Amino acid sequence: MSTAYHHGARIQETSDAPYALKTVSTATIGFVATASDADATAFPLDTPVLLTQPKVGLAKAGTKGTLARALKAIADIVTCPIVVVRVAEGVDPAATTSNAVGTVNAEGRYTGLQALLTAEVRTGVRPRILGAPGLDTKPVADALVTVAKRLKAFAYATCDDCTTLADAKAYREGFGARELMLLWPDFTTWDTMANREAKALTVAMALGLRAKTDQVAGWHRVLSNIPVDGVMGISADVYFDYLTEGTDADLLNEAGITTLVKRNGFRFWGSRTCDTSTYVFESYTRTAQVVADTIGEGVFEYSDKAMHASLVRDLIDAINAKLRALTRQGALLGGRCWFDPSLNETADMQAGKLALNYDYTPVPPLEDLTLRQTFTDVYIADLKAAITSTNNA
Repeated sequence: MSTAYHHGARIQETSDAPYALKTVSTATIGFVATASDADATAFPLDTPVLLTQPKVGLAKAGTKGTLARALKAIADIVTCPIVVVRVAEGVDPAATTSNAVGTVNAEGRYTGLQALLTAEVRTGVRPRILGAPGLDTKPVADALVTVAKRLKAFAYATCDDCTTLADAKAYREGFGARELMLLWPDFTTWDTMANREAKALTVAMALGLRAKTDQVAGWHRVLSNIPVDGVMGISADVYFDYLTEGTDADLLNEAGITTLVKRNGFRFWGSRTCDTSTYVFESYTRTAQVVADTIGEGVFEYSDKAMHASLVRDLIDAINAKLRALTRQGALLGGRCWFDPSLNETADMQAGKLALNYDYTPVPPLEDLTLRQTFTDVYIADLKAAITSTNNA
């Protein structure tokens, strides 16, 4: 307070309005790729490189390996930020897998997929949609899960080296993470280098479609049943009939594998993760991640302030306001934050600790629709009435 003499009133302007929580950005792709002829300055090995849109990097991506093909597949679907980590091709496939998995080397540098963990520090963005198109062997898929968990991201991978439905189902048994969706079989597209139809980098197409869906519909919308452009066919036979039970598509989806179908264009078909309990749907996992990070990051400004009752009420109000906003947007069915005295002991609060509860309900996808059809004669009365009316006219 000023000690200078003043005969009148002083105005001191402050702001004590609750902070508005900002939803975290989700439409950012992160992937590893090979390209022995790429521009080494634009794409240094084992280094996260931010492309503000996929087409930006194509001119310097070379033609060998997976980098250019992955960027092209994504660019055909969406314009969004991408974090690319180029890895070296090994002397054999096993060595390439090791390079893609990555590690922390003797100099403390993160390599391969592990380099995505440093993307936010190096580029300012956090990749939320992960993959390794064309490189996703079982060890790479395992590494994708590990990195996805740490980044609160979601990963897509193919059922590596699986040629039959039975192979794919057996492969699926090796995973149990909510952060992973497995795809089988592959789309086919026209290969302009070989001048023939060839297997597409299906994972790259999934990454692009996921990012586009986040932009257009939201992270609460599953990848399934959205047309994918630029597809010529499917690499293996998958029996699909929307009105018939027990098809190949049903068997794959039931096992937790997203398959590919042709119905008014080509589409991914399936919404399930590799979890079989609470987070069975892709949208459930991504909702949990987005809500956790949105609220967790959003309360940063409240830390270290004096813990008066007004501060706690403001904090609860800010969280509830965000949950209501997400509900109005259709991203949640509902949510609520509250203070539970039983979780806040006097000693804990005196030590600067505060515990708040909040809950939410994600929006489930409509996976199984039953339409009940009944044969009835009740409308014969309408026919009789119509005939009688015509005769009386």
